[in-house]
Amino acid sequence: MPDAPYTADEMMTVAAARMLRNGTVCFVGIGLPSAAANLARLTHAPDVVLIYESGPIATKPAVLPLSIGDGELAETADAVVSIPEMFAYWLQGGRIDIGFLGAAQIDRFVNINTTVIGDYNTPSTRLPGAGGAPEIATSSKEVLITLRQNKRAFVEKLDFVTSAGHLNGGDSRSRLGFPGKGPTAVITDLGILTPDPLTKELMLTSLHPRIALSRVLDATGWPLKVASEIATTPAPTATELDVLRDLQQRTARAHAGQA
Repeated sequence: MPDAPYTADEMMTVAAARMLRNGTVCFVGIGLPSAAANLARLTHAPDVVLIYESGPIATKPAVLPLSIGDGELAETADAVVSIPEMFAYWLQGGRIDIGFLGAAQIDRFVNINTTVIGDYNTPSTRLPGAGGAPEIATSSKEVLITLRQNKRAFVEKLDFVTSAGHLNGGDSRSRLGFPGKGPTAVITDLGILTPDPLTKELMLTSLHPRIALSRVLDATGWPLKVASEIATTPAPTATELDVLRDLQQRTARAHAGQA
């Protein structure tokens, strides 16, 4: 039976969702990470514990939140704690298994920019900023990042380092005493990239179906390393697509003020 039709964003979201194991405690960013994390909760990982920066613990939103302050998160959470407790007890206490983040730019060592595009003092674009991302990237046991892949996002040199990935590569992260593994995967609309175990430089390890290797190389702002054997990401299943589309439709109706 041929694969059901799906979009590049759906492929990316499904591939990212599959990275979450059942029972994982996950600190979730708004946007693409939130869609992937909630898809995981609604499919293969019903016991994943989703935490957002505003304090909801084990939230189970019926629709995707507009922001960390969306009331849907607090209303469907098992508990809501203060932001100081969230950071001091949960993050710095080593209780977050995965930090799930988005980005405007990343570099080859998975450092993240969400602050400005261009010069800091006279930027061409001012981005949302850091929020809790620097602490999430530093203190989570591991970090997943999802974003669309193109040369504006995958850059040789970041315009601003908002959150630390693997810094200058190698053991530079551990030498600064950062806990956890740092970024362990980047999931894009073209494929999946993981850091080299020694150098920590990103390496393409999986191509999404019907994506040519040349397209990924052309969408990267540095000479991208490629694994000796590249896997093919399994296409979304009908169930994954149905659940994701239903979630997105409910969200669109809710945000439009419809019942």
